[in-house]
Amino acid sequence: MQNLKDYLHVAPEVQAALDAGKPVVALESTIISHGMPYPKNVETALHVEEIIREHGATPATIAIIRGKMTVGCTREEIEYLGRRGLDVPKASRRDLPVLLARGEDGATTVTTTMIAASLAGVRVFATGGIGGVHRGAETTMDISADLEELAMTPVLVVCAGCKSILDIGLTLEYLETKGVPVLGYQTSEMPAFYTTHSGFQVDYRMDSPEDVARAFKAKLDCDLKGGMLLTNPIPQQYAMDLDYINENIDAALKECEALGIRGKKITPFLLDKIQKLTGGKSLEANIQLVYNNVAVGAEVAKALCALNR
Repeated sequence: MQNLKDYLHVAPEVQAALDAGKPVVALESTIISHGMPYPKNVETALHVEEIIREHGATPATIAIIRGKMTVGCTREEIEYLGRRGLDVPKASRRDLPVLLARGEDGATTVTTTMIAASLAGVRVFATGGIGGVHRGAETTMDISADLEELAMTPVLVVCAGCKSILDIGLTLEYLETKGVPVLGYQTSEMPAFYTTHSGFQVDYRMDSPEDVARAFKAKLDCDLKGGMLLTNPIPQQYAMDLDYINENIDAALKECEALGIRGKKITPFLLDKIQKLTGGKSLEANIQLVYNNVAVGAEVAKALCALNR
């Protein structure tokens, strides 16, 4: 990786924390440019960083800025991404080499955030929810690249499960096939993004950040390929009724199909449509679950650093 410096920029604060063996938590940027409107997106991103700092870790918001994977965006860069919004391309693994070569910007998905974090030496990443196997994938073959990345890249991802718009059962089957451990944080049931319940079981329940850190350290020490998924339920006071959210998802899916929306445009369309159908309740739930995930992510990162001292 002799020429990696041409494509990767690690912010001085993040690099200093890594060099000192201090906890760092990676954050994605798709949630800024594609997840919510301006200025709510910037306010949320900055507050997420504040929460991580309050928990004793260093935040590293990741994006592609002018052809460089930037691990630790500045306040100005976050503002830039938020203002440009949907004009910033959503960058997955397939897009990465072209955007880097052209010197363009890109909002990192779970996949590309994991890639950049791993290259920089950041081992913990907190987000809202991962992508997965879409409903009807047995005919469309629509499966998120996030799952393949989890099978390859040694980063622990903290999330509120896979997004409710997906086929949760098939997503878990796919992760099992790829050998990705799916853990539940203080729960034995896979959370479903907006709700705490899905009806599916996780592989293992973990009751503390230290439990999670020990399991992930063992994976790293044994050089076992791929990452690990820690699913953290949305706080109960912000959770939505399962039947209510499923009714709105079904309505959004029907409209999506009628409009012929395909590929990577499906998820942002569905999330936006569900937000409108729920009168903004789903957006507020989304924000709160992210706040919850980054707090847990910071605690896990601290526990992992303590084990490595």
